[in-house]
Amino acid sequence: MSGNRPARFVSRLTRNTLAIILAGGRGSRLKDLTRWRAKPAVPFGGKFRIIDFPLSNCINSGIRQISVLTQYKSHSLLRHIQRGWNFLRGEFGEYVELVPAQQRIETSWYEGTADAVYQNLDILRLHDPRYVLILAGDHVYKMDYGPMIAHHVDTKADMTIGCLEVSLEEARSFGVMSVNSDGRITAFAEKPEHPTPSPVNPELAMVSMGIYVFSREFLFDQLIKDADDSNSSHDFGKDIIPQVIASHKIVAFSFRDALTSKQAYWRDVGTVDAFWEANMELIGITPELNLYDDSWPIWTYQEQLPPAKFIFDDDDRRGMAVDSMVSGGCIISGGVVRHSLLFSKVRVHSRSQVNDTVVLPNVEIGENCIIRRAVIDKGCKIPSGTTIGKDNVADRDRFYVSPKGIVLVTPEMLGQERHYVR
Repeated sequence: MSGNRPARFVSRLTRNTLAIILAGGRGSRLKDLTRWRAKPAVPFGGKFRIIDFPLSNCINSGIRQISVLTQYKSHSLLRHIQRGWNFLRGEFGEYVELVPAQQRIETSWYEGTADAVYQNLDILRLHDPRYVLILAGDHVYKMDYGPMIAHHVDTKADMTIGCLEVSLEEARSFGVMSVNSDGRITAFAEKPEHPTPSPVNPELAMVSMGIYVFSREFLFDQLIKDADDSNSSHDFGKDIIPQVIASHKIVAFSFRDALTSKQAYWRDVGTVDAFWEANMELIGITPELNLYDDSWPIWTYQEQLPPAKFIFDDDDRRGMAVDSMVSGGCIISGGVVRHSLLFSKVRVHSRSQVNDTVVLPNVEIGENCIIRRAVIDKGCKIPSGTTIGKDNVADRDRFYVSPKGIVLVTPEMLGQERHYVR
């Protein structure tokens, strides 16, 4: 429900909503994790990819008309969606539609978030939705979009922006807004040096989540107007939102937990540190992001794999994992894994120690290795006797070391050319 609105009213709104997921971002702050994949395709949480979260939110919210706009190195993203998200029934008007950048209107690739939608305006008109929900494809969270769309209708808004409160330091990386007592946005600044504090808590600022609900005609009009402006960077946050605040009704929707009314879980895993921290949070006893919630499942493409296996129980080599998440297809063969998250088909050989580490799929860790506070990318073959995370000075000669000391290891850094380009 949304306020006093019946659930049936909300479901009628979601059926008339087209979701557009912007999934073309490069995610350069993730360094080599996005060297060969778009940020939404980055693995997360042991078996998922980041794109699975907004897609699952749509399905669980009753939104089953979804267009995914892609651009940067999208092959693994396209393959993942084709394999894992083809269960919707087209004869019922349901779909997850892949829309690669294809220069439909302009002769250039997407120049900004607004331009990405504008270049596919003919497709939007063909689908003829009543409301358009625009989502970023690179954030991790669980959200029912129905109440936000209902709020948009109840307030007779032209545009509704999903928002949350963050520290003033964090707010510098977001679009920061000021809101009056009626929830109407009165000012908006994209990534300001000095964010405007919240009137409720001067240590926090209200920021955009990159989630927008538009009434159809208003969106179309603004996209055309922005496309005609040669001085625009064609971005929703930088250009369209600041232009329409004074002349149209733009309202905020605060992202809160429906049961506790507290701010709900939302993560921008856009840096190596943030990516490592968000994965590490999942290992906790009661993590804020509950992946075991049957009422709000996160859907994904799941490879058919055998259960994880732990072998050897000798004094000098014992296969075991403590305070960890271990995915299917893993074999812990005489090594010890502590407070770590292992994706599928990871092998840890005898007398190796893996601590506080995120290990992506298809990694093999040789014998007598010590790995601490690291992110090991997909496909790495860690040679026997390797030490990672013990000496950051030495690690910097071979790998990427984040500001907080997290070591990112990729096959290329190990001299293993997984992606050979002639």
